[in-house]
Amino acid sequence: MATLRLGIPKGSLQDATVQLFARAGFTLNVNSRSYFPTVDDPELECMLIRAQEMARYVADGVLDAGLTGQDWIREHEVGHPEEPPLVSICDLIYAKQSFGKVRWVLAVPEDSPFQRAEDLAGKTIATELVRVTKAYFDARKVDVDVEFSWGATEVKPPVLADAIVEATETGSTLRANRLRIIDTLMESNTQLIANEKTLADSWKETKLDNIALLLKAAIEAHGRVGLMLNVRRDDLTAVLALLPALQRPTISPLSDQEWVAVNTIIEERTVRDLIPRLKLAGGQGIVEYPLNKIVL
Repeated sequence: MATLRLGIPKGSLQDATVQLFARAGFTLNVNSRSYFPTVDDPELECMLIRAQEMARYVADGVLDAGLTGQDWIREHEVGHPEEPPLVSICDLIYAKQSFGKVRWVLAVPEDSPFQRAEDLAGKTIATELVRVTKAYFDARKVDVDVEFSWGATEVKPPVLADAIVEATETGSTLRANRLRIIDTLMESNTQLIANEKTLADSWKETKLDNIALLLKAAIEAHGRVGLMLNVRRDDLTAVLALLPALQRPTISPLSDQEWVAVNTIIEERTVRDLIPRLKLAGGQGIVEYPLNKIVL
């Protein structure tokens, strides 16, 4: 049987990725003692790989495809300009804390005199994203010492470094460590990537496209619910005025010609305010139901 070797990011994105795959219909079982999760799809072979290393293993063909951030793809490509670029199958905008992008920012101590990148000439910058950081300062012709950080980067200034380049979703950790952002190097979100050899195989290309479709559908469904209700035709205009939808609510006739059924998709956070208003507008038999996927 043909199989696709897929890299799952180990570390901070691991749990969010496993949950995303579950909503997409794939059950991944991760054993803390194994780097090879089981999956209920015989056409997939999964391996846990650090997001920082994923691009290299996909580029080398050890893996057919994998999920990692644009940051680590860029870090790999800056270091290997001679290699063919990796192919992004799709954007998957989710992160460990939220369904959003992360930013790689240049940050300095709150009470430091540094206001812009040029002020850091001759200083030490700590980061995990070494190549991208060097390229950022090189483009500005600012000579700095970029040091690799093994973690806990935000605690290093001002004793162990003058500034840091670090990923942040909300900025709360930086603020808690009394750091101030002075620039953003790049935004990043997760990508499903593959190498050119993988995509030359029509079966693997189709398999990847199908996985991408389901993962994107699971992300689209996040934070949304379905809502259906019955309403008299005389009250339909008032009810529809209250209902947002991805496109338009679905309206179906009932056996009683004076009534119709209305079905729509809405943001879950709006439900508690919307349902009482729908009831007042004439809605009856109101049902809220969860969504796993929305295919646009």
